[in-house]
Amino acid sequence: MYKVEVDSEKCVGCEECVDVCPSDVFEMQDEKSVPVNEEECIGCESCVEACESEAITVTEVEE
Repeated sequence: MYKVEVDSEKCVGCEECVDVCPSDVFEMQDEKSVPVNEEECIGCESCVEACESEAITVTEVEE
């Protein structure tokens, strides 16, 4: 299981994370990325790599 966080102060609303996520974890709300399907995260960190503003962190969580 993974915890996905988006720092809304850093997020510039480029939607890159929405485009690259293979699990549809993100959606745009008020021009910011929001992890709405966090339980679907597979931990690939594509979103972290795609985020030029370094607003996204993905952390593995023990169940």
